[in-house]
Amino acid sequence: MNIEEIITLFENSEVLTYIGYFFILNITLTLFEIFLDIFTAKERRWKDTGANIIIFFLGQLLEKTILGSIGIICLLPFYHLSPFEIEMNNWTWALGILVADFTYYWMHRLEHEHRILWANHSVHHSSEDYNLSIAMRLSIVESAIEWIFLIPMILIGFNPFQAIVCLVFVAQYQTWIHTERIVKLGWLDEIFNTPSVHRVHHGSNDIYIDKNYGGILILWDKVFGTFQREEEKVVYGLTKNIHTNNPITINFIEYKNIWKDVKQCNTWKDRFRIIFGNLIWRPPYFKQSEKNNI
Repeated sequence: MNIEEIITLFENSEVLTYIGYFFILNITLTLFEIFLDIFTAKERRWKDTGANIIIFFLGQLLEKTILGSIGIICLLPFYHLSPFEIEMNNWTWALGILVADFTYYWMHRLEHEHRILWANHSVHHSSEDYNLSIAMRLSIVESAIEWIFLIPMILIGFNPFQAIVCLVFVAQYQTWIHTERIVKLGWLDEIFNTPSVHRVHHGSNDIYIDKNYGGILILWDKVFGTFQREEEKVVYGLTKNIHTNNPITINFIEYKNIWKDVKQCNTWKDRFRIIFGNLIWRPPYFKQSEKNNI
């Protein structure tokens, strides 16, 4: 399979018709919730919602013009290197979604554990609201690097088209869970990523931080020890909120923060760790410098 064949699949595959229906359903649900909030006078930061919508359109524009082909081009060499080839049929589509869901868990977890990845993913967590429009609040440049996490799927025999579409399906599933209007769902909360489960993930409460990474299934979190039930009222947003509705600032403020810290580092080792290490690590002399400035 070459790039022309993959592009043809993206243009003509019937599978994308169903993805399109899913997308339309998600947009409809989002608009319905907006009108419902208006008619019921539910508290909502409307400038925040507006920023989410603008970010969504910016992301779609970049995806359709510049960034959309990066993943395909970069995954093709790994596809040709793989000695395996998985045929596309109903069974392998089901398997592909399961594998993509597992992939998503680890991609999502790593985005919370490494600062350079968090620079993109923090966009999604930076709102202090929680409604369906938050599903639109995704980094406009994130797709330029997320293809990296699909490499294992490609190496075990999935073609780039199937791997990408399966991951898109996992992402599309998650729109409906960004709401406070759906309460706990009992046993479903123990198996699937549901509104209650995902509210926890968006919480900045101490007990909620870095929990519930799953895409469709929350079972991965139970297996790897990151599951947390919704117990106390969720406080949404970051541990240090950014207080802006500017879509560009929302997308790039963490890169600015990283650069600020990099400039203060004394060694290349510290610079490397600031960029690629965990979110909270800082060199010991940062604290000393802060004390001297008080």
